[in-house]
Amino acid sequence: MSPKTKESKKIARYSLMIMGVGYIATIPFDGSLWIDLLHGGFEAGLVGGLADWFAVTALFRHPLGLPIPHTALLPKNRKRMSNALVSILKNDWLSKESIQEKVKNIPFADKLMAMIEKQLQNDTFRKALIKLLKKMIGYIVVEKLTPFIKKHIIETLSNMEMGNVLQVISSQLLKEEIDKKALDHMLKKADHWLRQEQTSQRLGTVSMNVINKIEADGMLQFALKSIQSLLSEEKLGQIVQNLLLSVVKSLQNEGEPNREALLLYFRKEIQGLNDNRELVEGAEKWKNQLLAKWQPDQTITESLRKIQQKVLDFVDDEDFIDTYLIPLKNRLLSIIQENNKDIDHWIQKQITVFIENNHSQIGNLVQENLDKLDTETLIDMMENHIGKDLQWIRVNGAVCGFIIGILLTGVQALFSLVS
Repeated sequence: MSPKTKESKKIARYSLMIMGVGYIATIPFDGSLWIDLLHGGFEAGLVGGLADWFAVTALFRHPLGLPIPHTALLPKNRKRMSNALVSILKNDWLSKESIQEKVKNIPFADKLMAMIEKQLQNDTFRKALIKLLKKMIGYIVVEKLTPFIKKHIIETLSNMEMGNVLQVISSQLLKEEIDKKALDHMLKKADHWLRQEQTSQRLGTVSMNVINKIEADGMLQFALKSIQSLLSEEKLGQIVQNLLLSVVKSLQNEGEPNREALLLYFRKEIQGLNDNRELVEGAEKWKNQLLAKWQPDQTITESLRKIQQKVLDFVDDEDFIDTYLIPLKNRLLSIIQENNKDIDHWIQKQITVFIENNHSQIGNLVQENLDKLDTETLIDMMENHIGKDLQWIRVNGAVCGFIIGILLTGVQALFSLVS
């Protein structure tokens, strides 16, 4: 029971005691007008105080514990009282229409902007926001994401047409002039190989073996025999070596017709990569075999862990809020401000739909909370909240009765004097 209720009960009790003591104290002093007036006042005050005490007490319990009819009104009518309270809350005080009408007048977008602006200036909120973001990032179980990412990577690679890939590769090769670079590299390697001493010997041996294997008649046979008699393997190798070096040197010169013809051939072959059916089919087969054997789970998981840690470090940086969140907040507020009417309308619509679908829960919630309380607890709660005013009814009854008793006694004395 609250202190105010206890205090008002004491006052009500004292007023009744004063009336009782006054009534008893004035009984022996009969005959004096003033004593009669006081006696009448105390008598009426005592009756009024007792009557109001009975009325107030009868609301909550049986007076003096006696089962007097039409007392303990609230406990006896608890169900009807709670139903009435729920009905008033649901249909009058918190009706759907009143709530929806109130919602229509709330500028949600402006309030949201003000709240965001204010909170981001608060150091405590900023720290709490960073902590919340880190917790959310830390709660992500990367192992559970691995199968999902693996599945989509494999699906993406499986659906990728190798003809398009080869076309991109060929375009990039031509853009970077791989044909020239490859030719120059091969010519450089060929020049280096041709200038080696053992190369001349090998070329002489190979050339002589080729000549020996040539089958010819007549003058051609005579010419070949003459070459064999005039040239040794060493000399023949030097001739072939010098001839090839000359060819290589010629091909290394920019603008040389043979070089340009060779490069043109290379370009056509590169451009036709995606049109080479055998090459495309082979690439597709190789891709499918590779994907069938590929087990990227560990690699994906490790990569996700590294990304997660980098994101945590990124968020934990002291400049993260000012550098990233504040600009994001400004853009967000700008969007909200530009669309505040639409945002307000959308929020109001959602709340209206929510109220429409769940309004009955207001009454159910009140009913559930009332049903959880036993009758004694409920009566005590009501006494605590309205008991103070009820106790003053008792005080007022005693005081008013006292005044009315004096007036009635005075009128009675006046009539006695007249008669």
